[in-house]
Amino acid sequence: MKIERPIYMQQLVDSKDNGLIKIVTGLRRVGKSYLLKTLFKEYLLGEGIRKNHVLIIDLEDRRNKAFRDPDYLLDWVDAQMKDEEQYYIIIDEVQRVDEFVDMLGTLVGKENADVYVTGSNSHFLSSDIATEFRGRGDEIHVWPLTFKEFMTAYEGDVIDGWQEYYTYGGLPKILSIKGDDKKATYLRNLYRTVYLSDIYERHEIENKPEFEELVRILASSIGSPVNPTNLANTFKSVKRLNNITDKTIETYISYLTDAFMIEKSERYDIKGKKYVGTTPKYYFKDLGLRNAILSFRQTEENHLMENVIYNEMRCRGFLVDVGNVNIRVKNEKGEWQRVTLEVDFVCNLGSRRYYLQSAYRLPDEEKQKQEKRSLEQIKDSFKKIVIVGERMKLRRDDNGIVLMGVYEFLKDATLLDA
Repeated sequence: MKIERPIYMQQLVDSKDNGLIKIVTGLRRVGKSYLLKTLFKEYLLGEGIRKNHVLIIDLEDRRNKAFRDPDYLLDWVDAQMKDEEQYYIIIDEVQRVDEFVDMLGTLVGKENADVYVTGSNSHFLSSDIATEFRGRGDEIHVWPLTFKEFMTAYEGDVIDGWQEYYTYGGLPKILSIKGDDKKATYLRNLYRTVYLSDIYERHEIENKPEFEELVRILASSIGSPVNPTNLANTFKSVKRLNNITDKTIETYISYLTDAFMIEKSERYDIKGKKYVGTTPKYYFKDLGLRNAILSFRQTEENHLMENVIYNEMRCRGFLVDVGNVNIRVKNEKGEWQRVTLEVDFVCNLGSRRYYLQSAYRLPDEEKQKQEKRSLEQIKDSFKKIVIVGERMKLRRDDNGIVLMGVYEFLKDATLLDA
């Protein structure tokens, strides 16, 4: 089964021969190795690069154990580079090499070497890259399959595909597993034996039951504000655990963020044009893992759709914040009071900005009015869009607010500018 990854292929092509180490990161099993060893290799050969000028070292393969010695690896590369033409060196799971940072520094110093690597989460986080490869690395972060990528390999119609996607997520292996039970088992095992193990190995967490309870709470709270102090108080009152403080909660959340399991969306005051340092939201990078954490017991489509929209805009390269709009209204006593309305997502990329509202259903005029209320308070010229969880032809109301269906939004990136 071949799944094209055009977003990341374009990033690889754009960064080719730029003199930096291309560092491909992301969740385990998200397709980093396939991207480099299959798709990018095919591209290079198609561009006329000779096969013996594409050097691939797979350190997951036991038979390549000798390459974990950095001097052996460097000697082997030197022996393969027999001319002055450009060579493309792809190293999978580079963290298995002893002193791999120093080894990569030597490789990238070669004038005719273009270096690409992948690494696993427990040793190869974004924070590590920023520290170890300052000025020498170009990070390309790979997300699970978008819905559009998913549907290129899914055998079924868009309705069934959507249900499959928000239930079992976008890890590529899911598309080749047959049967709901087997898919659920695969995701549960992956969460426990790979992702949790990575975090425990790196951080030596003592309170493992409490950590896993926090993960379940976050999985239940997608689309809801997260307050570490309130969570710590819950642990104290319900679990009788006084050692789980708000600082502990923040630290645990940072572990999950570093491991690429969740991502934080900051709160932004649209009228005040500033960030508000309170109650961010967290979204899961893969909904299949999120659902597996909750044993597939909480699959409310409205919250899952919101998470999918967040991930989609991040995959398209946008910075995605949660928007606040403060207005003054009269209460029942005729007194003016301040009310904060929320815009689900404020999406920015360069000079482009979109305000997005996720609305699973708009059954009547009252519900439409409710979903549009916050958008109508924003007086700038950027596009305001309500995404609805059904098939819907794009339409625009008298205030310029656009309504579109989620399937159309996910399958056609140009609709944002329609």
